[in-house]
Amino acid sequence: MDSIRKVAVVGGNRIPFVRSNTYYSDASNMEMLTAALQGLVQRFDLEGERLGEVAAGAVMKHSRDFNLAREATLDSGLSLQTPAYDVQQACGTGLEAAILVANKIALGQIDSGIAGGTDTASDAPIALNERYRKMILELNRAKTLGQRLSALASIRPSFIVPSLPANAEPRTGLSMGQHCELMIKQWGISREEQDQLTYNSHQNLMAAYDNGFFDDLITPFNGVTQDGIMRNTPLEKLAKLKPAYDRENGTLTAANSTTLTDGAAAVLLASEEWATERNLPVQAYLTHSEVAAVDFYSQGEQSEGLLMAPAYAVPRLLKRAGLTLQDFDFYEIHEAFAAQALCTIKSWEDENFCKNKLGLDAPLGSIDRSKLNVNGSSVATGHPFAATGPRIIATLAKLLEQKGSGRGLISICAAGGQGVTAIIER
Repeated sequence: MDSIRKVAVVGGNRIPFVRSNTYYSDASNMEMLTAALQGLVQRFDLEGERLGEVAAGAVMKHSRDFNLAREATLDSGLSLQTPAYDVQQACGTGLEAAILVANKIALGQIDSGIAGGTDTASDAPIALNERYRKMILELNRAKTLGQRLSALASIRPSFIVPSLPANAEPRTGLSMGQHCELMIKQWGISREEQDQLTYNSHQNLMAAYDNGFFDDLITPFNGVTQDGIMRNTPLEKLAKLKPAYDRENGTLTAANSTTLTDGAAAVLLASEEWATERNLPVQAYLTHSEVAAVDFYSQGEQSEGLLMAPAYAVPRLLKRAGLTLQDFDFYEIHEAFAAQALCTIKSWEDENFCKNKLGLDAPLGSIDRSKLNVNGSSVATGHPFAATGPRIIATLAKLLEQKGSGRGLISICAAGGQGVTAIIER
């Protein structure tokens, strides 16, 4: 290998994102990811093409989702010789998948690949009651009639109560919303700021649809043609909504928090040579990435907010790239909650945090808010966990293609106190 190759973003595709338990209530992860991949294959005339690999995943998976990426690839229209594998890093799954594919392209190990993600909260896995599960295992291990009867005799009415999935951190027992409320108090984020960012996100998304921005980025699915969470709700109405997590003193509402969402997305990456040979566009280049994690559950000075890892990842990313926080034309900061994005932005402006936590000589500084999530982000589009990364990459790459030049920053927080970030340039 003589040098590191540039990694081109050829383009992306997704199905519309919708509120869980609505239009996709009967759709599986497999069906949604397959639809996103099929749309991408058709858009770039990849029928029968053997790609280097497909990396994709889901955060909420059934046992039937075994080998999810490979199974979806088999139905995508790509050559059956295209290998695929699953990735899972909570909300950072889709972006991490793109980083993995991009690294192999950069090293010359493959020439092309797809990164994707899918998630459905409508079809969330519901497990057997743990005591019932253990009884079934004991029954399966039984060798004699007496052992089988002994296992069956342990059945109790309580065994029929299922084990429901919980949207909570295993180490703290708190939901993401509860963790975010703690961050809001630490960083002093007002309800008005959160509602304004929420309003802007919806307005930007609606404007993007009106301008036809998503015409070549979305494949209709189950009769749905555009994101179903998008709303034209006035600020005055947003301000009247009641808190959703801390009903006494909280500021997170159903509007300024992402709702449970179903959807899937995928993005095609390649070497410049591979794209040129097939007369495919190069919208932009994935140039740098950084992943970070924070201690969010210990007590004392080392403890950080659950969703604050991007605050650490971005300065490392900037140092490696030789850039400042202001050297970007677009900022795509995932809105797990409007407050999460605001906490992250505020941390970069804070002298004490930047010096004592990040080890910098001065704050990273402010960003131009007019460049933030200019086509809407997660509180407006929705957030099918693993699909958010490919959605953002495809959106940002097209923005840079339309501009003709420039640079964009991607920042995604993830469960477990993690953050995945990247830079896309043209």
